[in-house]
Amino acid sequence: MIGTLIVMGTGAASLRLKDVTSALETTLTALRVAGADPAYRMGGTGAALLQGVRLPVGDIDLLVARRKDVDAFAAALASFPCLYAASWLAQSPQYFARYDVHGVHVEISTVEQETDSDEMECVGRGPWQHHVLITCGPHRVPVVRLELRLATELLRDRPDRYEPLMDHMAAQGFDRALLHRAMAARGLSTERQRTVNDRLARSSPRSR
Repeated sequence: MIGTLIVMGTGAASLRLKDVTSALETTLTALRVAGADPAYRMGGTGAALLQGVRLPVGDIDLLVARRKDVDAFAAALASFPCLYAASWLAQSPQYFARYDVHGVHVEISTVEQETDSDEMECVGRGPWQHHVLITCGPHRVPVVRLELRLATELLRDRPDRYEPLMDHMAAQGFDRALLHRAMAARGLSTERQRTVNDRLARSSPRSR
């Protein structure tokens, strides 16, 4: 079951589903109590876990559009340990903060890279256009679609992440056109794309 502990490739223990949902619900409730309602998207492996993929998860990644939205989350989480105060990271480039919520690292950031693409997980229109809503306590959480996450993990060449993603998508179905565009946008070779498509096609009758 998803709540079972998983060991990540680094040797560290992965977060369980209940760890992620507890910290996420606390974060979003604190935001609501503070009277803030910024638009956000949840990405990363935590978003995949919420969609039913059993894979290693190290933290919660929340993407926002504006720096003042990072500040809104930071103000709402002021009673929790601040691991990285909201600040500009020029090398990324992003405005970023990290908090410890019930032992879970919650990271909030902008990603300020100009592109008109809708095919990448954290950049451009992708996360804002391609997402699904998942219930977490009283909240409906917009999480980035698995097709975009799979392309990210293939680019990073992390089989402990992309193999569970492909297993899940093969069983549950996926948007074939979106995945194709996401892999192309990430610069994956034609051969790599063909291998992924062949793997998914063998057991994915509901892909479209």
